[in-house]
Order: sequence, then structure tokens, then C-alpha cells
Amino acid sequence: MSFETELLAHLPQLRRYARALTGDRAWADDLVQDATERALGRSKAFRAGTNLRAWLFTIMRNLYIDQLRGRRDIAVDDETAPWRQMAAPVGEVDGLVLRDVQRALYCLPVEQREVMLLVCVEEMSYQEASVVLNVPAGTVMSRLSRAREHMRVLLGEEPQRRGTSSVSPASASSLKVVNRT
Repeated sequence: MSFETELLAHLPQLRRYARALTGDRAWADDLVQDATERALGRSKAFRAGTNLRAWLFTIMRNLYIDQLRGRRDIAVDDETAPWRQMAAPVGEVDGLVLRDVQRALYCLPVEQREVMLLVCVEEMSYQEASVVLNVPAGTVMSRLSRAREHMRVLLGEEPQRRGTSSVSPASASSLKVVNRT
């Protein structure tokens, strides 16, 4: 399989990750395009037999960080927010729960959100995620643990360990989630 064919096969995953990172459809599309152009331009630097998906996600994440540093207009409008753009389940209650989870995800710090997206949504191993994020696998695991705890608090569930949470009351109260049980 050619490099270009493999790259095309990863575009849906790159788009999903870009939308989840940016929270903005246009920015996400630009990010995917920029990452694709950079990957094609540097295809000779890719070592055959290594993980193309991790390489592509790394390129896109690095571009995202560069763009994030230059942007001042990072506010997410609720009407165009990613939780409105993602497909919702057919059932009304399921859709409401999914929307709550998506809103909580966007309340996470970027480092925690990235790990949640890579491991839980893109189904990367800790090692693959560590390559994309350029951090040790242990850091991926600790960020994921903190992200899961943060999500529990934001969704109104009790933290599982030590009876306390490292999540600030301000960030938990910024997400108004209705208990649907």
C-alpha cells in the first residue's frame, strides 16, 4: 500500500481528532489540511514499518499547538460547539447523556482531553498515545486517570479514590449537568 493510500485511510480519524481538539469545524478542517500537506511534504522522513497513524497524529497535534499559541479567539459558541456537531444516539435520553459527556469533555484541561481522545475515542494504546504526545507512557496513564476523575466530578458522580477530587469546585460548577437518574 502506498504512503498516500495509507494517509487517506487515516483521514476520518484525523478529522474526528481535529474536531475534538479545536471545537470548531472550520479550524479542524484547516488543521487536517495543514497536517496532510505537511505529511505529504515530509513523506520521505517517514520510516516504513513504523506507526503511520501515530506519526500523522503527532504532526497534527504539533500544528494544533503552534496554531493555539497564535490564536486569541478560542471561545466555543454553544450553537456551533462540537457536542452539537457530533452524531447523537436515536434515543432522547441517550442524546442528553451524550451531550453532557461531550460538554464535560470540553471542560477538561487540554492535556487531559488529548489523552481521553487518543486512548478512549481513537483506541490508541498508552504507548501510541505517548508517542503522539511526546511524553512517557506513565504520564499518559496519570493524565488519563486525572481526566477520568475530572469527568466523574463534572458529571456529578463520586470520585472513586480517597473520597476527594483534585477538580476545583469552580470548574465543576461551570458545567451545569442535570442528574438524569
